[in-house]
This record gives sequence, C-alpha cells and structure tokens, in this order.
Amino acid sequence: MVEDYEHIDLKATVGGMSKYVTQIIHFVGGEKRTFHGIDTQSYNQGQFTKFKTKDGRFIMINDKNILCIETFKEEDK
Repeated sequence: MVEDYEHIDLKATVGGMSKYVTQIIHFVGGEKRTFHGIDTQSYNQGQFTKFKTKDGRFIMINDKNILCIETFKEEDK
C-alpha cells in the first residue's frame, strides 16, 4: 500500500529531466489531468504536491488521491 512507503521527494527526479515538464496525473476513480509547462524548480511535495507553470498558474494536488504520475520532458525555452 502507498501509505506504507516512506516519503519520496520527486523534486530532484523531475528537475533532472528538464527545466519544464508535462505531467499526466492519474487520480483515484479514473480521472486524469494533464499539466503542461511545469517549472521543475518550483516543485514541492508534502500532503499536497505544489508547483507553478510557465503561464503563471499555481497548482496544488492532494497526494492522497493520486495513483500515478507520468512525466515528460519539454524543450527548455
């Protein structure tokens, strides 16, 4: 079960891919959301995963509701 795992910080993982990434977040219940232009330097995890996007949005997602996150490198611009 996910709750049994120790906290894993993904900031270094996504930051090592590119300055900007796209993520497809799969939620409990089958819902999916795609976020483009995520600034990997702004990525912060806790009870909520928080990040900023190129267009100025600030996103907060409750980690308890996430099943899987797909991350894709974007071209640095």
